[in-house]
Parts: sequence; C-alpha cells; structure tokens
Amino acid sequence: MRPKVFVTRKMRDAGLKPVLEFCDADVWEDEMPPSREVLLEKVRGVAGLLSMLTDRVDAKLLDAAGPQLKVVSNHAVGFDNVVVADATARGIPVGNTPGILTNATADLAFALLLAAARRIVEAEKYIRDGKWKTWHPSMLLGMDLTGKTLGLVGFGRIGRAVAKRAVGFDLRIIFYDPTGKPEFGAIKMNSLDDLLRASDFVSVHTPLNDSTRHMVNADFLSKMKPNAIFVNTSRGPVVDQAALYEALKAKKIFAAGLDVTDPEPLPLDSPLLTLENCLIVPHIGSASEKTRDAMARLAAENLIAGLKGERLPHCVNPEVYENRRQTTDDRTWN
Repeated sequence: MRPKVFVTRKMRDAGLKPVLEFCDADVWEDEMPPSREVLLEKVRGVAGLLSMLTDRVDAKLLDAAGPQLKVVSNHAVGFDNVVVADATARGIPVGNTPGILTNATADLAFALLLAAARRIVEAEKYIRDGKWKTWHPSMLLGMDLTGKTLGLVGFGRIGRAVAKRAVGFDLRIIFYDPTGKPEFGAIKMNSLDDLLRASDFVSVHTPLNDSTRHMVNADFLSKMKPNAIFVNTSRGPVVDQAALYEALKAKKIFAAGLDVTDPEPLPLDSPLLTLENCLIVPHIGSASEKTRDAMARLAAENLIAGLKGERLPHCVNPEVYENRRQTTDDRTWN
C-alpha cells in the first residue's frame, strides 16, 4: 500500500510526478492555500506532509495528523512557518530546499535595487498616466550605482551572490554578519550601525528569528543616509512596515524595494502602496522555472526519503536522528 500524503498546493511537475508515483497523494488544487480548518482535517492519518510557506505547521497540526506522521517536507528554503521544536519533540524530521534558489533571489534583489535607484516603475507609470509631455533635465532623477557603497546585512549564500553581482557595477561592498567571511572584495564591518551610516544601498539577507524580527525599525532607518535605498528579499516580518512607511513618506531615505511583506499578500489599503518611492513585488525571489523545478524536486526527495525511513537529503532538525539512535541504544541496553 502506498503511503498517504497531503500536498498543500499543486507544485511543478518536476516534483509532483515522483510524489504521485510513490504516494497516495491528496493534492490541494486551489490557487489559494487551504484554510486552517481544512488543513487540520486533511492531515488526519497521513504519513507525510508536503507544506508551503503559507502553511503553519505546529503542535496542533502535528497532533491532528497523528502518530503515524513520518515527515514534513517544506517547499521553501525558509521554515519559519514550521515550529521545528514541535516536530523534533515528536521525532518528525523537517525538510527544506536550501541552496538552489540563491541565484534567482540574488537576481531579484539586484533587480529591485536597480529599479528603485532608477525609478523604473515610477517612470513606466508616468507614461501610462499621460504625464510624459517632453524631455526635461530634471525629470525622474534617480541614483547612480558606480562608486557607491552597497551594505549587505547578512552574508550567507544569497548575500554573497548579491556581492558577486555588485562587483560588475563598480560598487564598494561592505557587510555585517558576525559569522561571515569576506569574499568578492567585500569589507566586513564591526557593527550594523557602521554599515548603515556608510551605505548608499542596504540589502537585507537574514533569516527570520527572534533577533531579526522588526530588526529594520525606526532606529535602523534613522541611521541610513537620506538618499539611501533599502531592499528586502528575506522575510517580511524582518521589517517594521509602519516605521518604513514613515521613513519613506518623510523622505528620510530615498526609496525601498520589497519582495516580501507582512502579511502576505499585502492588504490593498496598506499605506506603503500609496508611496511612489516604495516598489513592492509579490514574493517572487525564487520565481524562475529552473529554480521552482529544483525546489519541487528537492521537496519531493525529502518527502519520499522520510516515508522510506531514510535520512532526509536536507533536514533542518537532524537531532531527530540522534534522538532515535539514542532511544534505540537505550532499548538495546535495557
């Protein structure tokens, strides 16, 4: 009998096909994610769950699934939607899809930086609104990149990939990351404050956790240059959006480019959407065909490995295997 699984959204065929071949899979076909109530019902009795970043996986959901649940495979590199400690306490490995979306996300971060600097969206809207009457020396002036300083907050895989792209634009690159090591000519800063004061562009590449939630607040923004540009492709809750709105409205910084918001989707009555100097796109950092295919394949590999009782290729809580080994050793000893 094939193992029963629930897939919370229809994904790319590169990953969906092997899941359908190996599993008795219930795939949520709707474009919108299942409601919490539906999700709690759908997971009952499943051996595996393939979740998306829109699905909260916590103790209540894991217990609703039942003790036969073997694996949670999250179709994302980030896993802040999963309460990993709850899964670990129940001996359930959690998989993610790291490494494969680095280039696509770095491309998008740089696209946002360029678009905000040269006011691309404003300029396109300027034409559609019928405002383009003639050329003028002061029309839609933006920011140059050559010779300016790019400050990267976080210097992991994506931060380093952005730095690599910045080299070709003759940007001076600095970064703040307690564990990061210089690469691509980037200079490590002693403090975040030093980075903010020196940067013409600030791009955030940190995970979401207790220490980074609302890290970008009024104090953070007040230390940036008044002509600086802020870019976020990490997670929405890293930014205090009320503080960002006030900074942009008061022209305390030049512009912002956001791929992520809090919440997602951003409500249409959000004050940020009233600002011409705030460019927002709908969480498309990994949205290339090649990248999403690779994510789907890896999510499937994690799911199937867990169902087979094998170690997940990419597991965010590998301590579950040590705990299992310890439990087996204790039983053998007794």
